[in-house]
Amino acid sequence: MSALPFHRRHDVRLAIRYALAILITIVFVFPVYWLFIISFKTPDEIFAFPPVWYPKSVQFANYRVLFKDGDAETVLNSLILAGASTIFAMILGTLAAYSLARFKTGGENFAVWIISQRMMPPVAIVFPIFLLYVAFGWVDSFHGLIILYTAFNLPYVIWMMRGYIEDIPLELEESALVDGCTRWEVLWKVVFPMARAGLFATAVFTFVFAWNDFLFALVLTRTEVTTFPVQVTHYFGGQSNFWAKIAAMSVLGTIPVFFAVATMQRFLVRGISMGAVKG
Repeated sequence: MSALPFHRRHDVRLAIRYALAILITIVFVFPVYWLFIISFKTPDEIFAFPPVWYPKSVQFANYRVLFKDGDAETVLNSLILAGASTIFAMILGTLAAYSLARFKTGGENFAVWIISQRMMPPVAIVFPIFLLYVAFGWVDSFHGLIILYTAFNLPYVIWMMRGYIEDIPLELEESALVDGCTRWEVLWKVVFPMARAGLFATAVFTFVFAWNDFLFALVLTRTEVTTFPVQVTHYFGGQSNFWAKIAAMSVLGTIPVFFAVATMQRFLVRGISMGAVKG
């Protein structure tokens, strides 16, 4: 039996690759689909066997319960905390990164020391911070968690933005200074536009880090500033789990992150591919 022609072998390999890609996509997307579908199912459909692959009719009762009980407010709390801390971390971190990149503040190894602080396990510092917050009266407060999230994400922002800023030719800034721009105008008119992709990419990841925090929110909140990740754990019990609420709350909690990534998508690929990993 003669071997297949080259173009036929190429077509077979291409078909196999597409089949594997589709299979892998289904494997990774199916849990998301299943979670989304459960949020619209009735209790009978959730526990039915064999499984109900899609609801007979779309039910919004699970979402209405979350808003009626006030549980959906935890998503707003997370949005406020993650959004505010991201803004503060980006402002302070970008200024610090510019100082490190252009003025070599702290020496050549200071940036490495800064990023090493991000590697500290949160569990190692959460209880000393809790005692400090009790003394200050900051437990279960927005400003307490915003300050903590900002401080915890600053090393990441500084490290990333330092790499982006170092990729900007120094001659452009020198030309702007010669033309009469102040250092602040150089930042606003030269550095920020040139590092725009890096700014947005870093901001998205900083937002996601703050959004997904569980340990700090679990220890430092009670009832007023409960966040989305902590609220989801309330639906897991020793006797039973409230799968409808878990699914509906998870969908609500995914929407802000999905929106942020989808909005900044065109900046993410370019930002990640820039020289932000130089050290």
